[in-house]
Parts: sequence; structure tokens; C-alpha cells
Amino acid sequence: MTNKTYLIDNTDKKIINHLQYGLPLVSRPFHQSAAELGISEDELIKRLKNLLEQKYLSRFGPLYNAEKLGGCLSLCAMSIKDKDFENVTEIVNSYDEVAHNYEREHKFNMWFVIATTGIKRKQQVLKEIERQTKYKVYDLPKEKEYFVGFFVNL
Repeated sequence: MTNKTYLIDNTDKKIINHLQYGLPLVSRPFHQSAAELGISEDELIKRLKNLLEQKYLSRFGPLYNAEKLGGCLSLCAMSIKDKDFENVTEIVNSYDEVAHNYEREHKFNMWFVIATTGIKRKQQVLKEIERQTKYKVYDLPKEKEYFVGFFVNL
């Protein structure tokens, strides 16, 4: 990664706005998207890498509807004593099904997302985490899904 600060410009903003609608399902999706943006494929890829390296984007990739694919997702919370936090983090993060584990300054100081192949596996993993850590896991499945686009003013 470069040490030089990368400043976002109008082309980057157009890229962010444009790609939220998805990539075309063609053999060279970046080529087609770049053409629609009026830039080269190489420039599009370079700019995306820079946006990721400089943390303007936290990730670039597909977003799947796990439930429609038969999977199961939940946001989970735990209230962990400071002295146990590191150990519990290691246990929770040891599961492939766990992602996005965050520490928060709150009674519930550990929050993570679990994504499994189905509800039975989700329940199994959460019970295993509770058994291994000796802490309760609060399972907070979504009640309603919202899509919030992030569009940048030019």
C-alpha cells in the first residue's frame, strides 16, 4: 500500500455511484463499466484499488441475499468481562460462520454477524459459542431488510 494520500475526485464519485447498480454480466465487466464511465478499464481498476487502499471503500464485492439462497444470517451480541474479552474473541472468531466481529463501548461490548447454511446450523454454532465461552449470545435476526445506497454528490 502506498503512503501517499489519495484524494477522491469526481471520477471516483462517479465510479462509486455507478457501480452500486452492479457490474454487467459480460466477459469483461470492468471494460464495459469503464466505457460507460468514459474511462479505461485499467483506470477503473486502479481507482477501485486506490479507494480500497485509502479506506474510502471498506470492501468491493457481491452482496448476496443469503436467505433466498437457503442460508441464515443474524447479528449477535454478547456482554463480556474485560478480563475475558481476548479469549472470547478468539473462540468466536474461530468459527468460519462468524464475520464482522466488533468491540463496542456498551453493556453489550461484542457484536458479530453469523452466516450459516440454515437455521439449525446457526443455532448449533451459537450454542457451541455459549458452551465454550460461558457467556450468553443474544441472537438478533433481522425483522425487516432495508437497502441504503451510498451515492456521492458530484
